[in-house]
Amino acid sequence: MLQNYFPILLFVVVGLLVGVGPIFLGWILSTSRPDAEKLSPYECGFEAFEDARMKFDVRYYLIAILFIIFDLETAFLLPWGVALKDLGMPGLITMVVFLIELVVGFVYLWKKGALEWE
Repeated sequence: MLQNYFPILLFVVVGLLVGVGPIFLGWILSTSRPDAEKLSPYECGFEAFEDARMKFDVRYYLIAILFIIFDLETAFLLPWGVALKDLGMPGLITMVVFLIELVVGFVYLWKKGALEWE
């Protein structure tokens, strides 16, 4: 009966070793020297605060949304470039229209000052 469940057991053991092993190995081998620079916030640029209702600058979120929009543009360009032979001229025209729309949006945002951080 153990022979039937051996592949499942092996899969679970290997999964645990791959998932937990590097964490445990890093904890064993690493040195811990915390200082003020290592413990400071670095992701969003804001210092830690106590009140959860503190207002954030809207420009941070605007830049993040704009990054996502223009990042998705490149996500559409890769499959289009791979399939361009099969799509032919209609596919080329469609992507040119898409790129023109994005460029017009980018110029509009630039002129409105949405990309200025100050």
